[in-house]
Amino acid sequence: MEFLCYHRDRPGSGALRDELVEAHWSYMDGFAAEMIARGPTLADDLDTATGSVHVLDLPDPAAARRFAFEEPNYQAGVYRDVLLRRWRNLLGRTMWEFPGGRTGGSRYLVLGLGAGEPVDAAPPADRDELIAYGPLLSDDGAHWLGTAVLLRARDPDSARAVLTPDRYDAIEVHSWQFGGRPE
Repeated sequence: MEFLCYHRDRPGSGALRDELVEAHWSYMDGFAAEMIARGPTLADDLDTATGSVHVLDLPDPAAARRFAFEEPNYQAGVYRDVLLRRWRNLLGRTMWEFPGGRTGGSRYLVLGLGAGEPVDAAPPADRDELIAYGPLLSDDGAHWLGTAVLLRARDPDSARAVLTPDRYDAIEVHSWQFGGRPE
């Protein structure tokens, strides 16, 4: 089962996040085989972290909750909240398989949040800029709760345009970058 976990930073927690960077990476090393995508969301300065995205393939919702809530930054209070949803990998690849590579261009996390009839159930025909794409689902996978996309785009408005406007309760766009240990 695939899950999207988005930890949102608590305002003013940057120094604590910096102190825990090795503990965070070490924790994530334990999930390397399960990882589909990962990386921080960023403030407008593209330097200050505002959150942390992890997309993983885990056995069940209980394992996903353990992953989210045992994470060192969460345990220490870096994060103010967690969005944890089942997710379906409609591209069938990891971020490391994205043809556009790790660098170049602006990257975004787009979250379309809603309920009811599914929207954007299939990726757009032009997939060249999509890094990850799929629906957000209830724990049992039976109910659509939104769509999550990682992509490369010109700007936030172009990133937002990947989802159908006016069909979601809310659409969030966050600057994002590929994560992991520096090479």
